[in-house]
Amino acid sequence: MLLRGGTSKGAYFLAGDLPAEPAPRDALLLRIMGSPDPRQIDGLGGAHPLTSKVAVVSVSADPEADVDYLFLQVGVEKPEVSDRQNCGNLLAGVGPFAVERGLVAADGDRTSVRIRMLNTGDLAVAEFPTPGGRVDYSGSAEISGVPGSAAPVVIEFPPGTGPLLPTGRARDLVVGTPVTCVNNGMPTVLIAASSLGVTGYEEPADLEADRQLAERLQEIRLEAGKLMGLGDVENTTVPKLSLLAPPSDGGAVMTRTFIPVRCHTSIGVLGAASVAAGLRIEGGVGEGVARVPEHGDRMRIEHPTGFLDIETALAHDLPGGAPVARRTAVVRTARKIFDGTVFPRPA
Repeated sequence: MLLRGGTSKGAYFLAGDLPAEPAPRDALLLRIMGSPDPRQIDGLGGAHPLTSKVAVVSVSADPEADVDYLFLQVGVEKPEVSDRQNCGNLLAGVGPFAVERGLVAADGDRTSVRIRMLNTGDLAVAEFPTPGGRVDYSGSAEISGVPGSAAPVVIEFPPGTGPLLPTGRARDLVVGTPVTCVNNGMPTVLIAASSLGVTGYEEPADLEADRQLAERLQEIRLEAGKLMGLGDVENTTVPKLSLLAPPSDGGAVMTRTFIPVRCHTSIGVLGAASVAAGLRIEGGVGEGVARVPEHGDRMRIEHPTGFLDIETALAHDLPGGAPVARRTAVVRTARKIFDGTVFPRPA
């Protein structure tokens, strides 16, 4: 089933319909998506990381979850399939897909599905309309980066138990650049755009074309990955890098996010969750850049094509008073695009 989830698009599969072993599974998915090829002309992929994604869903054995969700990022120009990160955008389609495929029964006019994200072990709860026992994708909720409107999918993440600051510090100096390394569902490195000689308001394509900037960002990413305990990240898609600039349209901050080489035309859900939580860290690089609301949990994260509203609240429950995310919630939308049979490119 092909669904748009948030500002991404992906192919959703039942786990039982794919090979169980990673190697043959990944080889099949490359053929299905049409990779490696910059146009992905011979497969389902849309020639961009945001449209070259896969969700694998199954009934969960975890008593705290209804379904398991494995996210796989399929390379566009390289024959790579990575499970090193979550995807909060495709997460918006997991609950509806689970009901569509009969993994979870619809429960009245609104159904909640508890989801275990296998990439990290984290949990999420997605609630969406199911009048008459069927998923209803129509509605009035609008999200930036997606034309029109659709039914709201409310996604809430339970309180985190791990450190919000993987390095143990609110600010680090990486390759001579001040950064805040944060993980609220997505390992992310926050950087003031001005510290890299850019405004943070440039078009994504212009930032991608800046080779000097790309080299600097790669240096920062490789070093920050080690500091965050991720090891050698040269061939992985995390951590993400988010450049911060003062808001331009009433939000808390303007962002330009690299995933990790291409510049996102909006921002991912989990990336936004990490940005929002990071902005609430005293002494972080967001100080003097962002305008964090004084009241309430909701924060508006601006991005190249609009904004994403996200709710975060921090607590200091860990030993030593280290911060954790107490609450994170976001409203997204999803839509079923196609349900049928895909014919992979021959092996």
